[in-house]
Amino acid sequence: MAVIELKEYGPDFNVDPYPYYAKLREAGPVHEVRSAQGERFWLVVGYEEGRAALADPRLSKSPSVAGHPAGDEVIMGPHVLTLDPPDHTRLRKLVAPEFTARRVEHLRSRIQRITDELLDAMLPAGSADLVDELAFPLPIIVISELLGVPHEDRDTFRAWTNEIVAPTRPTGARDGTIELCAYLDELIEDKRVAPPADDLLSTLLRTRAEDGDRLSAAELRAWAYVLLIAGHETTVNLISNAVRTLLAHPGQLAALRADFTLLDGAIEETLRFEGPVETSTLRFTREPVPYGDTVIPARETVLVGLASADRDPARFPDPDTFDIRRSTTEGRGHGHLAFGHGIHFCLGAPLARLEARVVLRTLLERCPELALDPAAGPYDWLPGLLIRGVRRLPVRW
Repeated sequence: MAVIELKEYGPDFNVDPYPYYAKLREAGPVHEVRSAQGERFWLVVGYEEGRAALADPRLSKSPSVAGHPAGDEVIMGPHVLTLDPPDHTRLRKLVAPEFTARRVEHLRSRIQRITDELLDAMLPAGSADLVDELAFPLPIIVISELLGVPHEDRDTFRAWTNEIVAPTRPTGARDGTIELCAYLDELIEDKRVAPPADDLLSTLLRTRAEDGDRLSAAELRAWAYVLLIAGHETTVNLISNAVRTLLAHPGQLAALRADFTLLDGAIEETLRFEGPVETSTLRFTREPVPYGDTVIPARETVLVGLASADRDPARFPDPDTFDIRRSTTEGRGHGHLAFGHGIHFCLGAPLARLEARVVLRTLLERCPELALDPAAGPYDWLPGLLIRGVRRLPVRW
């Protein structure tokens, strides 16, 4: 089987990858590919195979399994995105109680106040870049307050997270990681010597498991890093993707405006149809692993194409239709994979859903004439295979 060169797809693949994923699925559920940057890996494009891969213990999260040097975890410390059980189990157990749906629900009133304040500042202008004025600042304020980050540091946080997720220069991601981790070290030390507070970092500094286990300084820094990058960037693009997709489907938008009980369905359908994460984080085969008729050799890198899996017609009827009334658990009972699956299922999913729920309803209620700005020109899509979204979303009302 020949290696598929993604760079041959050209810029259209970044703008609209779904037709290309459809052709790949027709040819088989798994393909050996090379990215436009020259990185070779195996891409799982089918839903059933992707769901299986996300929970497959034969796939490790540690680069050392494939003989690769450690990546950013050398800078930030061990974290759940590069660990397997039992280390992954231990770290997640220490933090998971802070992210239950019930605990997150307590943030609703604060999220509502932040949303209202942002809209109060935005609406008098009559038009705005929705990413810059609403989709970005809401989650960065929420995650900054959650972690106990001072207000004056949020713009710097934005620069670091943007560069790490969608670097603008060859060393951008590494430089951003180094600078962010140095800042987090100082922040954690400040909280260690300060009087006890109720932010997440302060709470985790005091948290002990029943057996007395607790997070080390390096583990706490790594958790803060993951929560900031994964919890912020994904929510920015969930919000902007939802607004962009609804505005591009006026019938669906009208149905939602007429009946806000459809809001949860609109969010889940956005996650399936135009989710903020295009592919999973890296996995590595411990041994030869078969998916369909393809066997991925040992010590190979694997990515699950979440965007492709969630448009697989074998799982979702008429998958290229955006339908907010769709039941994403119909048929065999498995939902979309936008938040992953298995032990690495996104810990921040309840928070992302809550933020999207609050901001979408408030925006649509306060902006009955919301529309895309026709003078804005083509979208500037985020590069790479990780995050799916646009840098700017000009709208008017």
